[in-house]
Amino acid sequence: MIDVLVLSRGVHGMPVEDYAAAIETRLPNRTVTLARTPAAERELLPEARVATGLALTPDTLTTAEHLELFACTFAGTDHLSLEAFREHDVTVTNASGVHGPNVSEFVIAGILAHVHRLAEGRARQERTEWRSYQKPELAGDTVMIVGLGAIGTAVVERLQGFDVETIGVRQSPTKGGPTDEVIGPDGEAFAAALARTDHLVLACPLTEATRGLIGHDEFRVLPSDALLVNIARGPVVDTDALVDALRKNLIDGAVLDVTDPEPLPPDHPLWSFQNVRITPHNAGATPQYYARRADILATNVERLRSDDPLENVVT
Repeated sequence: MIDVLVLSRGVHGMPVEDYAAAIETRLPNRTVTLARTPAAERELLPEARVATGLALTPDTLTTAEHLELFACTFAGTDHLSLEAFREHDVTVTNASGVHGPNVSEFVIAGILAHVHRLAEGRARQERTEWRSYQKPELAGDTVMIVGLGAIGTAVVERLQGFDVETIGVRQSPTKGGPTDEVIGPDGEAFAAALARTDHLVLACPLTEATRGLIGHDEFRVLPSDALLVNIARGPVVDTDALVDALRKNLIDGAVLDVTDPEPLPPDHPLWSFQNVRITPHNAGATPQYYARRADILATNVERLRSDDPLENVVT
């Protein structure tokens, strides 16, 4: 029997062998096996109690008769058939908390680079042009963070000291949060908050409620000097509406680590805007990724044999 089966695909271009090694270090008395190919996954899955990786399809679950836990290596699980896991009585956990430090740093870097117009400075450097240009400052601005999970909370923490006003958006605003105020993602309060937002940060999961959350109406409400930062999922933003808003100067720019579609086709208009920064779903990359993910997994493997609740349970 295999205690932990590590699936063959790694993340962020890092060798999956490093993930397996990190798990072995934390679980020296458990059997940790790396499936190096999809064929090996299919062969070994029937023997595994725990599997960890990017995804398992419904058809592979039919053979996983001993599987108790699937530990997804992504924070988002919208790519999984959660109903299939429930049907096979397999618990699903995610990588929530793994991305907090690195993704929140990416958000702060994107906001500061935009506010201080570093792209303009770079352009003048390339032209060897020593000529001043005007730029604002971040202090006094309002930052809206949609999603107050591990990443959203980390963003708020790193905004401390910048003298900004923060607005948190969550499905259940009565739960409160670390921001100056907390509202729901719809209604008059949401629209009124958008109207005074200088930097809109999307850090929410992709659900039916958040799909297309920011569309034509929202771009019309945002101030024309607002910045959009999306580190959630591409479909949280209506891409056609975003392109239209950029063409009409309804917003001042965007920082996009995620897009819809993904990968973004080479001929897509989003590539052409000088005020858009695009990275290839790479904000979560960090040398600490596997270590942090292995910490969560090792804790949950031990808790499977006790009555303690698992961490990061999705379903």
